[in-house]
Amino acid sequence: MEQHIVKIKSIDQVTHDVLRFETEKPANFIFKPGQASRISINKEGWEKKKRSFTFTNLPEDDHLEFVIKTYPSHEGVTNELLTLKAGDELIVHEVWGSIAYKGEGVFIAGGAGVTPFISILRHLHGKKQLGNNRLLFANKTVADIIHNDEFKDMLGQNFINILSQEEAEGFDHGWISEEFLKKHGVNDYKYVYLCGPKPMMENIEGQLLKLGVQEDAIIREIF
Repeated sequence: MEQHIVKIKSIDQVTHDVLRFETEKPANFIFKPGQASRISINKEGWEKKKRSFTFTNLPEDDHLEFVIKTYPSHEGVTNELLTLKAGDELIVHEVWGSIAYKGEGVFIAGGAGVTPFISILRHLHGKKQLGNNRLLFANKTVADIIHNDEFKDMLGQNFINILSQEEAEGFDHGWISEEFLKKHGVNDYKYVYLCGPKPMMENIEGQLLKLGVQEDAIIREIF
């Protein structure tokens, strides 16, 4: 099975619990925007503990980038990532992922479930093909919003946030509901791209079907 050992070039803080890892890129390494890889840490005892993380850079970049939410209480791979520094190594395994851009649509993300959309939207933005694509992003608080400024710059009014644990000016409050989806034009698009925690995915998919969105128009990835 294909695998590549890559050196970490830099680690940056994105939010209070999300890190950005930039690594070397193996020669002739190929992936499509939205795809992910199973990653492990090249450290004794951690080499076989794989977790899936999405590539957030563009395929043509000379490096790989991963935006990863850490969970210190889990005492697993994401917690161990907090101990790493530039010069340490990750193991990149097979490329996979079922989210691929098919055409203009609504992107719906919960928390770190936005990561497959980062590369897709950056790719479209770079080609000046963002069009009327829209991102509905659910988080607990403003501080949890990954790449808030970048999404604002790229999408403008088509970047819509909803917060479940904080009320803030300019943000919807609560949970994603049928009313929220309808209000923000989910029925105006051919495709819906969906990624987030499994319970959220199941709930929203049910709402979409009730609103008349065709099942084959929902492109999903369980985060």
